[in-house]
Amino acid sequence: MAPTILIVGATGNTGRSVVETLPNLLKNNPSLAQHRILALTRSKDSLAAQKLAAVPGVEVAEQHWNEITAEWFREHEVERVFIAAHTGASAFAEEGQFYIEAKRAGVKYVVRISTTAANVKPDCPVYYPRTHWAIEQMLSQPGFEGLHWSSLQPNVFFSFVLRPAVELIKQHRQTGKHGHLSLMLDADTPTGVIDAWDVGIVAAHLLAADDTSQHNRARYVLNGPEDLTGSQVVHMVEEQIGAKIEDVRFKDLSFIDQWADSLKDGSKNLIRTIKSAQASAWSGEATASTTSKEIFALAPPKGTAKQALEQLLQ
Repeated sequence: MAPTILIVGATGNTGRSVVETLPNLLKNNPSLAQHRILALTRSKDSLAAQKLAAVPGVEVAEQHWNEITAEWFREHEVERVFIAAHTGASAFAEEGQFYIEAKRAGVKYVVRISTTAANVKPDCPVYYPRTHWAIEQMLSQPGFEGLHWSSLQPNVFFSFVLRPAVELIKQHRQTGKHGHLSLMLDADTPTGVIDAWDVGIVAAHLLAADDTSQHNRARYVLNGPEDLTGSQVVHMVEEQIGAKIEDVRFKDLSFIDQWADSLKDGSKNLIRTIKSAQASAWSGEATASTTSKEIFALAPPKGTAKQALEQLLQ
C-alpha cells in the first residue's frame, strides 16, 4: 500500500473538486506522485461516488469519518487529509476526536473547511462558527505541534445564495409565472460570494504542496473573485425571464425558521441562530477584498455569479 491522501466529504460541495483536481497536481510533483488518493463516501453505489471512482488515480471507500481510529489511519497509511465536516451540534466532539486519532497515528497534514472568517470568533451568535473557532484553538495548542494544518474560511457559496433565483427561473420557464423572490443578500452591500468548486481547488493545491510548514496553522480567507449584491441577482433573474420581479425580499432568512420548526430533536434554538450568520456580510465584512493574499499565489477563485447561475440552471 502507498502513502495516502484521504478525502473526507469527497462527494460534498468542496470535496468533489478536491478529488478531481488533486490527481494532476500529484502527477506533476515527483515527491508525491506515488501517493494514492482515497475518497470516503457513505455509499459506493451512489452516482456521485461512482463518478469519483472513475477519476484516474482515485480509490473510493465506504467509511464513516467520525468512526475512524488511529489504527485505521495507520492501516491505510494516511499522511495527509482533507476534511469538510458537518456543522451539527456534535461537530466539535466528532471533528476534535478525528484530530486526536490523526495525531496518534502520525498524520502529517490536514486541510479543513471552516466558514466565513468574520464569524469565526468565540462570541459569534451563530453556533457553528464557534465550533470552527474552538477547533482551530485546539489545533493551535502545543500538543498538536506534530500535526500541520490549514483552515480554509470561505464565504457563503453561490449554490446557497442563488438557489431561490434558480427556483424562480425554473418555475417561470415551466408555467410562465413567478412569485416573489427571497434573497439572503442585502440589496446593495457587496458580498464576496464564492463557488464551492474554487474552494476545493485551493484545498487540492495545499494538499499537493511539497512543504506544508509554510501553510501550517494558516487561516486562509476565500471570497470573490468579485462582489455580488442582491440587486445584481435580481437583475440577472430578470434577464433570464424577460420580466420585472415586483416582489423582492432582501435579507430574507425565513427559511431557517421553517427548517427549525420542522425538527423534532432539541436543536431548534441552535438552528435559529443561523439567522445571524449573514450579519457580517450585510455590514460589509465579507467582501472580495478580504481574500487572503496567499490564495492568489495558490489558486485564485475564478467562478462568477453569472457562471454559477448558468450551471445551476442546467
